[in-house]
Amino acid sequence: MASSAAAMKELQHELENKANDLRKLQKDIAKNHEIRKKYTVQLGENELVLKELDLLNEDANVYKLIGPVLVKQDLAEANANVRKRIEYISAELKRLDATLQDMEEKQNSKKEGIMKIQQKIQVLQAGKSKV
Repeated sequence: MASSAAAMKELQHELENKANDLRKLQKDIAKNHEIRKKYTVQLGENELVLKELDLLNEDANVYKLIGPVLVKQDLAEANANVRKRIEYISAELKRLDATLQDMEEKQNSKKEGIMKIQQKIQVLQAGKSKV
C-alpha cells in the first residue's frame, strides 16, 4: 500500500514537471508567433517600397530617413538595400518557421507524455478503489 502511495506521489511530481515544461514551450511558441508577425509586416512594407522604387525613373531623387534627417541616396543603392533587407527578412521567416515546427513537435510529444502519466495515475487510483 505504501509503495502505491509513493508511486502516485512520484507520478504527480512528474506530471507537474511536464506540465511546467509544456507551459514554457507554449510561451516560446507564442513569442515566436509575435516575432514572426513583426517580420511579416516588415516584409510587406519592404516589398511595397521596392515596388515604389521600381516605378521611379533613374534620375529621380530618393531620400532615406536617418533619425530626424532626410539624406539623399542613389536609386540603385536604395534598391539594393531594400532587396538585401527583403532577403534577410525572408531568411529570418524561414528560420522562425523551422523553429516553430520543431517546437510544435516537442509540444505534441510533451502532451503525449502528460497523457501517459495521467493514464498511469488513473490506473493506480482504480487499483486503490478496488482495495
